[in-house]
Amino acid sequence: MEEEYVKEQKIKDKTQKQKDEELVRSAMKVKLELEVARNNFEYAQDELIDYFAYQIKANQSKLDYLLGKIKKRGIILDLVAQRELKSKNVI
Repeated sequence: MEEEYVKEQKIKDKTQKQKDEELVRSAMKVKLELEVARNNFEYAQDELIDYFAYQIKANQSKLDYLLGKIKKRGIILDLVAQRELKSKNVI
């Protein structure tokens, strides 16, 4: 017996501005995670050194990817916009 799945509602598409804001928020979040991983690496011992080294490399790769997308879209990041996003608790 096969079940058929039907999409009940069409998901509302995001505006370009919302997509851009989400991209910037993601980049800021990854940057913060990278800083945390670097700080943890400084105090890591034994097996945790490898763990935090992996986290640093993974977060750096993700940040490079996101910044490339931001640059490709022509989004300009400034401190005022970053503060506004932080004040809205979006990161």
